Amino acid sequence: MASSSQEPSLTLYTAQTPNGIKISITLEELGIPYKVYKVEIGKNVQKEPWFLAINPNGRIPALTDTAFPDNKPLHLFESGSIMQYLVARYDPSHKISYPSGTREFYETNNWLFFQNAGVGPMQGQANHFTRYAPDIFEYGISRYQNETRRLYSVLNKHLADDNRPYLVGDKCTIADIAHWGWIASAGWSGVDIDEFPALKAWEDRMAARPGVEKGRHVPEPHKIKELLKDKAKMERHAKENRDWVQAGMKDDAKRLEEAKRSGEK
Repeated sequence: MASSSQEPSLTLYTAQTPNGIKISITLEELGIPYKVYKVEIGKNVQKEPWFLAINPNGRIPALTDTAFPDNKPLHLFESGSIMQYLVARYDPSHKISYPSGTREFYETNNWLFFQNAGVGPMQGQANHFTRYAPDIFEYGISRYQNETRRLYSVLNKHLADDNRPYLVGDKCTIADIAHWGWIASAGWSGVDIDEFPALKAWEDRMAARPGVEKGRHVPEPHKIKELLKDKAKMERHAKENRDWVQAGMKDDAKRLEEAKRSGEK
């Protein structure tokens, strides 16, 4: 990660997920010094009280900034919100953003929210039904894989039109960064990226950026491409995550029931 002689004011709480690497890539693209706290989501560290004080939703990524003007630590969560904050506060030269109020600024927001409200949730559900559900549920698999493909086709057409190098204008922005980790793991969702040539070319173009290369390996190596080449490893990895996901769902249901009973007293 970027380094500095001074103690960084930013601390990133993250794990090796498509949402997690959005923020580390953003930080690397901007060249901002930051500290990293690896959140062991398999051990439910994100459910511990200290982390819930940072993100009440108990999810990664999260970010704290101790250099906020009011001299109080600022806690940020939701990847899109964090990315918007980082460029608003730490990208005065607009390396990966556009000036507020410009056409490109609003177009960047279009695609940022397209990812946060569309690609991420739909592909996340495709991941769940394809890899983590306890039983094969063909309707769920088909529904979310096809919706992911539809969203990919929107991206592919947009990039192919006028042979665009990036989603907005002629430079990489937070809209591109938000998408990259998800597109790079398309195969995990059962989606063949080769069906979308313009999107595949964009993925490769993004991967060649030094900031993406550095940021994708935070807090540990980004190995999805290697994993997708080894069916046995894929199945082991899916089983490990399936067990954790199912245990987490049961634990969440138990906590909700306990909270309900407590409220009825």
